[in-house]
Amino acid sequence: MLEIFICEDNLAQRTNLEQLIQQVIMLNDWEMTLRLSTESPLEILAYLEKHPQTQGIYFLDVDLNTEMNGIQLGAAIRNCNPHGKIIFITTHEELLPLTFQYKVEAMDYIAKDNRDAIKQRVTEALRQAQQHYLTTSQSLGESIRFNIGNRIRWFELSEVMFIETAPGNSHKLILHLNNSTIDFLGNLKEVEQLSSSFYRVHKSFVANKQNIIEVDQKNREVIFRNGEKCFVGRRQLKQLI
Repeated sequence: MLEIFICEDNLAQRTNLEQLIQQVIMLNDWEMTLRLSTESPLEILAYLEKHPQTQGIYFLDVDLNTEMNGIQLGAAIRNCNPHGKIIFITTHEELLPLTFQYKVEAMDYIAKDNRDAIKQRVTEALRQAQQHYLTTSQSLGESIRFNIGNRIRWFELSEVMFIETAPGNSHKLILHLNNSTIDFLGNLKEVEQLSSSFYRVHKSFVANKQNIIEVDQKNREVIFRNGEKCFVGRRQLKQLI
């Protein structure tokens, strides 16, 4: 389901936008819900940090009267939710070129001074987001987010074989992809929570069950579709089988 977020510091304008969005969703019976409406950019980012798989539509005012403006918020959202739909609603059209500098890739820019146009443009933005959601949800597999260094990177679940603790360093992990490996800082307890397909097969390994093609009971190993192997504990072996 698509989740809608509003960040607008003007209470009256925020309330009007909430009512408009709720009305449009109800009339069209779209798979959407208004998840969060706030004046605080940090509140939206905190939600995305806790819910990295969010499929969001974001209506952002440009001037939020805080240290972070709407364009900077849009850039931060883009890092957390690369497929999110960002729509700016603003009276400061002169600031919109900054969206290119911050690489926000906004879906639309709606001027606040034209009330009649706001309803039409908001409806059209939601309609396009719904069409894109229905199309891509059938063709795209699950994506997994990893914090690697100072970057957030997304990988298709189908590309992930397993994750292991690096030898001699319990704080360093190795992500095994179909054709490559990537080192990053983290812990397996957090990693195994990223997907229901992940399973802690050993104290040092989290495996993607979707990519296991064979379980070697004699040697207590699991074999993945790219030919790699990892150990499996005795207790986990019984549960896995």
